[in-house]
Amino acid sequence: MTDSHQQVETGSNRLLSVLEPSLAPIIGSPTPRIHTPVNDLPSRGQELIDFADTIFPDGFMPWQKYVAIHAHKVKPDGRWATPLNCIVVARQSGKSTLMLSRILMGLFHWDESLQVASAHRLATSLEQFRSLVNLIESSDDLAKRVKRIRWSHGSEEIEVQGSTGINRFIIKAGGSAARGISKPETVHLDELREMHELESFASLRYTLLAAKNPMVMTYSNAGDQHSKVLNLLRERGIAAASGVVDDIGYFEWSGASDALTDENFMMANPALGHTIHIDNIRSVLKDPPEVVQTEVLCRWVQTISSVISQAAWDGCADPDVDLDPEKLTWLALDISPDRKHCALVGAQKLGDERFIVKLLHTWENERQLDDRAVANDAAFYCRKYPIEHLLYSRKTSGAVAARLQPAGIPIYDMDASYPQSCDELLGAINSGRLRHTNQPELTAQMLSAVQLRRGDGGWVIGRRASQTAVCAAVASALATHFATRPETETDIMVG
Repeated sequence: MTDSHQQVETGSNRLLSVLEPSLAPIIGSPTPRIHTPVNDLPSRGQELIDFADTIFPDGFMPWQKYVAIHAHKVKPDGRWATPLNCIVVARQSGKSTLMLSRILMGLFHWDESLQVASAHRLATSLEQFRSLVNLIESSDDLAKRVKRIRWSHGSEEIEVQGSTGINRFIIKAGGSAARGISKPETVHLDELREMHELESFASLRYTLLAAKNPMVMTYSNAGDQHSKVLNLLRERGIAAASGVVDDIGYFEWSGASDALTDENFMMANPALGHTIHIDNIRSVLKDPPEVVQTEVLCRWVQTISSVISQAAWDGCADPDVDLDPEKLTWLALDISPDRKHCALVGAQKLGDERFIVKLLHTWENERQLDDRAVANDAAFYCRKYPIEHLLYSRKTSGAVAARLQPAGIPIYDMDASYPQSCDELLGAINSGRLRHTNQPELTAQMLSAVQLRRGDGGWVIGRRASQTAVCAAVASALATHFATRPETETDIMVG
């Protein structure tokens, strides 16, 4: 007879082994990997943390508490110790929760007379505004102090009764963010990596000059080479972390390397184990590498949306190849739409299906390039190499080509073949048939090239869409069209 208290062996513990965790949960780091020096000044951050407990069921996560404390230290005169704060953290970590709490704190408890929020995309600002209104309406204590909520596309506004008067919060879209604003106390900038020029940022900063105790709070994921404002603040933050005196507060959660390891995930994703499960991160690791690096590891890349893979481009590097002054050459010239940048590229076959592309000359002028000077410089290379054609686009480089043709230089308009040449360039890179000498400027422009879709299903390298000079990439595409041309009329034999 079997004892009723004796455990009966079933022959399998498979389900139990699945359900029982074999490892401790993976928890994101509560402290940033890179940050400016901490100090012993008093902080108003605990007030913000306590307030978050009243509007969110679980309050702040540890990383948000860290920012709340260290971004809101106060000097003996009551002014903010870090009037400019930059928070960099991976996607879906809770930046919006932190920002919404800070806005509401300024409106209802810290009596900030005016706060402004701006994001690169209006849709982002509107979504945040809706979330803000929902939080207010869900709290009787907050809702009864609201004087007015105005919904006006791109200029939404909330007015509440403060202890000394009316406190306002408004959102402004994109480049118009500083228009019509006077003396805001706090400015919130979301998606800072999308701010590609300094003018809008500077205009917002200078609206704070007359404020009693101004603060700028910026929030972002990692960026790329075009993220001018974010990159500038990051440089300041890293310098301050190294000992340079600066009143910036910089807090970056990011992977220490590009390795897809749990340790790096923990450093970049402070919400891991709180609102993000490690399996959700692992499920996206097959996405494009540059996306994974920025969104998951919060690491900087050359260009987030580049049409050319950095791994494929790196695989085409060959330090042993070079242009031969005796071989048939195709030269290609392209000028940027703003006419401030120009590049000349040369291409030659290497005796098999491979070919070399080399950047020969670049021009830059802050105002506008001189067509005559560009033509004179280009003519030197046209005489140095035995060229079949100088390739160009009539839309961007027609004026230069017109100066070269009377000198007997054979020119060829590539506008009709541009979509095909872009496709040929991408195919040659991905297959490894293109070779290059790893020139830094050519690499930078290649990895900055953004794909612009056409209505017929084709695509081209978008000169404007790339938001930086990609003349060298465009010229390389033009040269590739001829460098990949078959030697005979029959390229593929069937049967």
